[in-house]
Amino acid sequence: MRRLLLSVPVLLMPLAAAGQSLAGDTHDLANRLLTQQPDQVVQVGPGTAVPLWRGSDGRWLALKADSGTFGAAQRNDAPLQFSVVDASRAVSTDLTYGLGSNLQAHVGVSEHSWANNRAPRVIGSEVGATYTSGRYSVGLSLGANSTPNNTSVLPRLLPGAPAGVNGLSAFDSSAQLNARGRVALDSKSGIDLGASVGRVRLLPGNVLGVNLLDQKALSFGVDRGPLSGGVVGRVMQPALPGAGYNSDRRWSSIDLGVTLRLPWQGELSIGAQNVWSSGNAVNTPAGPEPDQSRTPYVQYHQDL
Repeated sequence: MRRLLLSVPVLLMPLAAAGQSLAGDTHDLANRLLTQQPDQVVQVGPGTAVPLWRGSDGRWLALKADSGTFGAAQRNDAPLQFSVVDASRAVSTDLTYGLGSNLQAHVGVSEHSWANNRAPRVIGSEVGATYTSGRYSVGLSLGANSTPNNTSVLPRLLPGAPAGVNGLSAFDSSAQLNARGRVALDSKSGIDLGASVGRVRLLPGNVLGVNLLDQKALSFGVDRGPLSGGVVGRVMQPALPGAGYNSDRRWSSIDLGVTLRLPWQGELSIGAQNVWSSGNAVNTPAGPEPDQSRTPYVQYHQDL
């Protein structure tokens, strides 16, 4: 799987380099590319879908490879939260199949890694479909995340800052049902809504003393040209009582982020994790609760 994730961006490097000189909205660019004849050569920018095949009946197949910082990911419908001070980058590859003028199916894989490459990677997968009608689109998908070959808690990467997911260093895997919707205000702006319901599994022997956590997430995003912003709220609670916790115990948090896409294929992200949260990361009879300390960040990402 790692070879697949690494090889796809390498194969697309010539196209990404050629796309450095492109300007304009990537959504408009993708629409123009899909109208090209299969034997024509096109130039694309990073993160833009590349048409692989187009049939005479309107069906088509496209591939997209992308990478970015965790700060930029906050504007998306992200069921899981990764600490921006620990994490390095995310790489994703998606294959989309157009079943007609309004319906698309997709399957994708992603990899989240840390700066020192010693912490276990978080591998994600998703399969779903999207229906588009004019200015409106809605999609449903099933996703899963796991830490392969992970037999111990994620190590500390920075003093006092344990690496983990959703503030939990004992994260093992998760599964979730995602729903997404978008309203296009015009060709360069829109409003995005997202919701996710799922379950997080923790490694055995974790300090919370619970194996499963139920999680719900809501997201709201607005974009206008190169500028986009988003708010993501999450709620976690034990799926089963254990170690002094009952089903009424909850941890809530809200993340806020703004991203500006720069003309030279760069991205500047500003925001904060856990702008508001319930509960404190204090020691309890069952151990420390999930870390929900407020974390402001400024990140810059450059596509080469």
